[in-house]
Amino acid sequence: MNHPFIDDIRATLLPLADPGRATAMRAYMRERFTFLGIATPARRAAIRPVLNHLPQNVSLISLAQALWGLPEREYHYAALDMLAMHWKQLQPADIPALMTLAQSNAWWDSIDGMAGIISDVLRHQHDYMDSAIAHHDFWIRRIALLHQLGWRNKTDVDRLFGYCLSLAHEKEFFIQKAIGWALRDYARQAPDAVRAFTAHHKNRLAPLSYREANKHL
Repeated sequence: MNHPFIDDIRATLLPLADPGRATAMRAYMRERFTFLGIATPARRAAIRPVLNHLPQNVSLISLAQALWGLPEREYHYAALDMLAMHWKQLQPADIPALMTLAQSNAWWDSIDGMAGIISDVLRHQHDYMDSAIAHHDFWIRRIALLHQLGWRNKTDVDRLFGYCLSLAHEKEFFIQKAIGWALRDYARQAPDAVRAFTAHHKNRLAPLSYREANKHL
């Protein structure tokens, strides 16, 4: 996709590239991605003016897909920054496209960023999440586990606990960790409920999930 916005993002970020930092960032991400070598605070500060002047009639999904098509990871982060800033322009009907995008070059950093965006777009609803929790891609299942983060008293407790139990048997680290994270987050709202749930299902939950859920209890 050719669009002045994409050109502006590239023109803004390229001068900030730091090859030395890029090598360290690539190593931290297990050599999965190429980096320009720009720290998150510097990236966000640099592109904020560009994001602030994004045209109202532009397709956020198309722009995000175009940024995702660039090789350096900072452009994927820029796409997430854009979607997070302008999430009110998105609708639940956009969630399948967002999840498809998330599956490209998927790793915990982009998946967790997308989970936060989807959480905002859902506005305390659960569209597509019941199918996502059974998705063949564990990254999509992770999004479903995390979509209620920060919802506090708006959390659908039965859905949260049900999702956690439905995936409790999985050996995947990122699923076990997400179960614990989701429960720990809700424990800020309802510590007794999480304490009782984890105690009752301790034999079903992975040790990692149990520890994470009870970390602050």
